[in-house]
Amino acid sequence: MSTQPNKKYSEQFKAEAVAMVLELGKSIRQVARDLDLSTATLHRWINQRREVEPTVVSRRSTVELEAEVRRLRMENEFLKKAAAFFARESQ
Repeated sequence: MSTQPNKKYSEQFKAEAVAMVLELGKSIRQVARDLDLSTATLHRWINQRREVEPTVVSRRSTVELEAEVRRLRMENEFLKKAAAFFARESQ
């Protein structure tokens, strides 16, 4: 890694680097290597974004969890109906 001490990066560059990790799911190590950054710098940028925009970072996982809850509720209702059906059939 040939990063320069005290090198200045634009806010857009920082945002894109953080997005590669948080939104695209790339590893911090890989993004840092690809962009010629230290992993510590990238960690700091990610933590700063989480402090400023905590809901943006967690919005994706919230949507995924809500979808899973809906799916599980539907499965639960189906299983209740199936259990009731088989209970009537066995009598």
